[in-house]
Amino acid sequence: MATTDPVTQQSKTAPRSDGRQADIGDLRLVGISKEFDTFTAVQPMDLVVPAGSFFALLGPSGCGKTTTLRMIAGLEQPTEGRILIGDRDITGTKPYQRNVNTVFQSYALFPHMTVRDNVAFGLRRKRDKDAMRKADEALELVQLESVGAKRPAQLSGGMQQRVALARAIVNRPDVLLLDEPLGALDLKLRRQMQIELKRIQSEVGLTFIHVTHDQEEAMTMADTIAVMNAGRIEQLGDPATLYERPASTFVANFLGQSNLLRATVVPGSATGDVVTVRSHDTDLEVSRDHLPDGVTEIFLGVRPEKLRLGESGGPNRLRGTVSDVSFTGVATQYIVSLPWGRELTVVQQNDGTARAALGENVTLSWAAEHGFALDASQDADAGADSGEELVS
Repeated sequence: MATTDPVTQQSKTAPRSDGRQADIGDLRLVGISKEFDTFTAVQPMDLVVPAGSFFALLGPSGCGKTTTLRMIAGLEQPTEGRILIGDRDITGTKPYQRNVNTVFQSYALFPHMTVRDNVAFGLRRKRDKDAMRKADEALELVQLESVGAKRPAQLSGGMQQRVALARAIVNRPDVLLLDEPLGALDLKLRRQMQIELKRIQSEVGLTFIHVTHDQEEAMTMADTIAVMNAGRIEQLGDPATLYERPASTFVANFLGQSNLLRATVVPGSATGDVVTVRSHDTDLEVSRDHLPDGVTEIFLGVRPEKLRLGESGGPNRLRGTVSDVSFTGVATQYIVSLPWGRELTVVQQNDGTARAALGENVTLSWAAEHGFALDASQDADAGADSGEELVS
């Protein structure tokens, strides 16, 4: 991998929240890549997953996240690079030789066995004399100790997922891989399981690596997220940093919604902590430390929930007309059309504040520190779900 790759440089030093370098038990991918006959699934990359952390590989279909997981599991051999857990190089070992377990979207439980026997299966194959006691402890951890005598078919989807999780963690693997484990569950149950997974990971202290395309799922559970795109890591960081300070248009658009405005930095306009930028003859402010170094043409970004209807949100003001109103219960989402045709999305919490009406002329405002700035040489549509123009 080229030494100028910022993701590589960051991943060598940044993943640990406690400032220490990788030590025994950390999972390390060193120059790892995977090429197939017709395409490259994973570009050469370095990554450190701290021992005992909840880590997420997040990205759209085809971004390389599942291939990365399969290389860690031993189900795919990397074209180049090494995989280490602590000081042990596991690159060439068989799946059953590395202390790594995987929980898939399909639960793969044995239908003819009881729940308790399913959980104990791996331990009994190893002739572990404490297999059943350990299985009971694992079921207690996932709060299913009362259903040990039942068969999988007698359980709900969420309960079956917890049985699969108990079966995976009962062996105390060095790394537990979660491959879209909640994808088959309905929305309400999926959100409940997100909380449960985080609680279980915290209690057992194992390294969890969660592969998902669901942004909310990753941000709810993970300590650190690697956002992947086209076989590369676009950005690595904690959920709040990725959301508030995206490093690319792909991350800005893929993690939630972003309003992006084309703007030019006004020369010599820096005052204190802010810089003035001009968008369609309107002067706006952005925090100086949010500007990419040496860039004068930017996309000024602001999240929908940071915008305020009225002039109370900060020094930045734009006027427009409400072209759509959607009441969602906890919030109201507005589409506001600006004079030059650009539409901004605004989300206002239903906290008793007066709501705007369709066709109403409104002022949008936001604080300078709530905006972010990206290099305008990037593709404005990267990471967006639709092919609509996002910037003007």
